[in-house]
Amino acid sequence: MTKGATTIWERWDGTKPDGSFQNPSMNSFNHYAYGAIGDWMYRVVAGIEIDEKQPGYKHILIQPRPGGGLTYAKASVETLYGRVESGWKLADGKMALHVEVPPNTTATVRLPKAKLEQASEGGQPLTGRADLSGARQAGDDVVVEVGSGKYEFESALPGGK
Repeated sequence: MTKGATTIWERWDGTKPDGSFQNPSMNSFNHYAYGAIGDWMYRVVAGIEIDEKQPGYKHILIQPRPGGGLTYAKASVETLYGRVESGWKLADGKMALHVEVPPNTTATVRLPKAKLEQASEGGQPLTGRADLSGARQAGDDVVVEVGSGKYEFESALPGGK
């Protein structure tokens, strides 16, 4: 950033402190190999995915996959409909998941390794609500359908870790 980067560079040390290049023939300032890592962070870590049945973020899949020692992640994507956001945090034996779904879209939210009876949104149970639909246990996960808006999900972690 201090060097004016707007993408991930091929070489982290491409320029010297005086502004000259390490090796002028080996400096790419827009390298997709690192973009693939960024894509993985959005889709897997933060869990923002396109639904191939309704492309263009008309229907969004929010399915974060915490792991690898990470305790926090947050990402957002600007779409034609507006901002999609997913941010999660693991603390005190719980997973908190913040989701923002833009106007005129819907989302399927998947809470990993959760139990329906131990999951909530805005401090309220997921079942029996007009603003949420299809809250269900799907194997080891809880899945809920939501419309546009901001949501604060919480679920107990297995073993209270």
